[in-house]
Amino acid sequence: MEYRGSVRPYVNFNAKHDAEVLHKAMKGIGTDEDVVLMLLSSRSNDQRQQIRAAYKRANGKDLVSELKSELGGLLENLIVALMTPPSSFDASQLHKALKGAGTDDQVLIEILASRTGEQIKEIIKVYKKEFGGKLEKDICGDTGGHYRKLLVILLQGNRDEGVDEEKIEQDAKDLYAAGEGKFGTDEEKFILILGNRSAEHLRKVFDAYKKISGSDIEDSIKGETTGNLENLLLAIVKCARSVPGYFAENLYKSMRRAGTDDDTLMRIMISRSEVDMLDIRASFKKMYKQSLYTNIQEDTTGDYQKALLCLCGGSD
Repeated sequence: MEYRGSVRPYVNFNAKHDAEVLHKAMKGIGTDEDVVLMLLSSRSNDQRQQIRAAYKRANGKDLVSELKSELGGLLENLIVALMTPPSSFDASQLHKALKGAGTDDQVLIEILASRTGEQIKEIIKVYKKEFGGKLEKDICGDTGGHYRKLLVILLQGNRDEGVDEEKIEQDAKDLYAAGEGKFGTDEEKFILILGNRSAEHLRKVFDAYKKISGSDIEDSIKGETTGNLENLLLAIVKCARSVPGYFAENLYKSMRRAGTDDDTLMRIMISRSEVDMLDIRASFKKMYKQSLYTNIQEDTTGDYQKALLCLCGGSD
């Protein structure tokens, strides 16, 4: 399969050498932020873990703690996140979204709707190890109703495989009957079908649904559900249609506010940089007739901006 990340493993990689370069950049008064961000944003996550180990061997100190004491603000958050293994990063984002007063549902929805079953299972393991609790229990404690039920189904990470030709028509009819075809809504049906079928199966169901009802499944969801359940169902539909398209839309929204939603911008740029950033950029351009690179340039500043542009993979 062709590699679609914007950050790829650095070719002549030498962890010991990189650790020395970082040590020099942080030694003495002031830090050469440029060196730090250029080096770390052009290495893969796996390579960054090797640099961290080499740094500890050479200096007897933890690289991440050193970076935290030398950097500040958004750049610090970004660099520390880059130094975190992907499943730990997702687990920490979920933990942050659940702890304290109120829940950051946007984070729960984004991660659980877009990650593969394997990734979700890994996140659950890491969450338990790093935060000592069960992710499912924490989510159940913070959410309710049909929304909670669907999150729990997604947490199982057990979507059906492939396309079941015999179920396509029936699923489309069931969705129609559960929503537009009746007074009131049978949320259970939506949850069951959208929470368990594979993406390729769902795409065929959406086509069949359009033939039956004359409208897109998204319109039906918007008309039949509200709040977090609506947002989660829509995220699942968008990810089934195109994961890069889903993230392109979220990135666009993160930069269209009065102030930039840096948490979302950073989370997506980091978590997708080694997955499908090239496809996200292409989707962004197609959907908004603008370049993601230029949008980031206009919405951010300084070293933080430079680091994000590196993750974007250069101008397009």
